[in-house]
Amino acid sequence: MTESPIKHFIDVLVPVSSCTLRCPYCYITHHRLFDAKLPTFQYDVDTWKQAFRKERWGGVCLVNFCAAGETLLAPEMVDYIRVTLEQGHYVMVVTNATVNKAFDRMCKEFSPELFTRLFFKFSYHYLQLKERNLIVPFFNNIRKMRDSGASFTLEVTPHDELIPHIEELKQLAIEQLGAVPHVTVARDEHYMDRLPILTRLSRTEYKQIWGQFDSQLFDFKLSIFNEPRKEFCHAGLWLHYLDMNNGQLFACFNQPFFQNILDDPQRAIDFHPVGHWCRMPHCFNGHTWMGFGAIEDYPTPSYAQMRNRTCEDGTEWLKPEMTRVFETKLWQTNQPLTRFQKIKADAFTFGLLVRNKISSYLHR
Repeated sequence: MTESPIKHFIDVLVPVSSCTLRCPYCYITHHRLFDAKLPTFQYDVDTWKQAFRKERWGGVCLVNFCAAGETLLAPEMVDYIRVTLEQGHYVMVVTNATVNKAFDRMCKEFSPELFTRLFFKFSYHYLQLKERNLIVPFFNNIRKMRDSGASFTLEVTPHDELIPHIEELKQLAIEQLGAVPHVTVARDEHYMDRLPILTRLSRTEYKQIWGQFDSQLFDFKLSIFNEPRKEFCHAGLWLHYLDMNNGQLFACFNQPFFQNILDDPQRAIDFHPVGHWCRMPHCFNGHTWMGFGAIEDYPTPSYAQMRNRTCEDGTEWLKPEMTRVFETKLWQTNQPLTRFQKIKADAFTFGLLVRNKISSYLHR
């Protein structure tokens, strides 16, 4: 087992908007981006490797690769995942498990040790998989990664059209993977100022129907949905949002751009927290950001609790090493800020927001 605890979480936006599926509740489908061409990556694998040296980040990181479309459609992604793991970091990959070639390559090219630090969030788009006759390869790819030593979770995006099929999708997951899937909370991104729940149901009906999965992921996400966060947030200090295409590192999803970390991978990174200046209607991906401790001492389940399942045979979806990492609270593995440092951080973020607003006004 690795002795070093993780020091940072980095959520990486992979510049792929094309997808193998056409889910009706997806942003990509709403804007008909699923047929977009695959990108030419602006920064090559060697630059990425240099940018993610452990000494540059002050220790081991947990890096999440997620595209707006299907993350593994770009063949280069296997190389970016591999070099990140080879730098000693832990890696999460969000995927719909339909790109067979990517999983075959990982089996051939990744050592057993790399698989112990690799986790997959498999998106279980049951109706689309069934319609396209992809159920068999979907579960085959999941088992392929599980049997290679990777950890995983299975996640359903709840939407009203799926309700009549709940029992069959649950039973299939039990048959194939030993447990029922976790459930997220779908947001309606037509209304970015509010991010309401994507459903025609009342909140009470929504909770009653999707709560039957007994998913701590669903329970926690629903509990913080549409609740603006007023506490001091450490996003930007210990947690980050990185646009892989242009190298821009943000403190969080709705914070102004602050620095490019890929143009010069030798340059030191400046870390500045959001503080009390969150601008979202609720924590955008609170199960991850708050789960890993963006808000100190907030009573959040661990990320492990929101991802793991114990199977009927006693095995678990998370392997021991990844369970240990997913139980991390970053306010415990990093030096806490003093009251004076928090005041300075708030002043810095406020100044950044003002400058960004002035710049936007001048360039209208």
